[in-house]
Amino acid sequence: MKYLAKDDSLCIECGACEEACSKAYFKEENAVKSRIRINQRSEEIINVCNQCGQCIDVCDTYALKRNKQGVVMLNRKSCVNCYMCVGYCPTHTMRQHDDNAEPFKCIACGICTNVCPTGAIYIAERDDSLAEEITDLEYLLTK
Repeated sequence: MKYLAKDDSLCIECGACEEACSKAYFKEENAVKSRIRINQRSEEIINVCNQCGQCIDVCDTYALKRNKQGVVMLNRKSCVNCYMCVGYCPTHTMRQHDDNAEPFKCIACGICTNVCPTGAIYIAERDDSLAEEITDLEYLLTK
């Protein structure tokens, strides 16, 4: 499964990743609209979705599903903007902003990794075959 990995010890809190992300998805440099957050003076500096998939379980409209790479994706057509996923997310990485109707999260696109000067964030893969099997089973049960 593809995800955005991080090494907080390498982060210099420059904000380049937040800037690149918000620019790519919202066409403006605004850290509040970034899918990745830098928490200055915190133990966990880099706050980004780890693709755990727990948000999938709380979505009553089945708008959240894993893609073939294992990344949790939002289907905008199915989403009713209830923000249950935002409130439930155990890592507080499902985001919401008043300028955007739908919730949003990191989709491991890698845009931020290209601008990180220290390599504190990078695309990685892990074997989450059990998570994928559970998601596939849930999908079949809803058909």
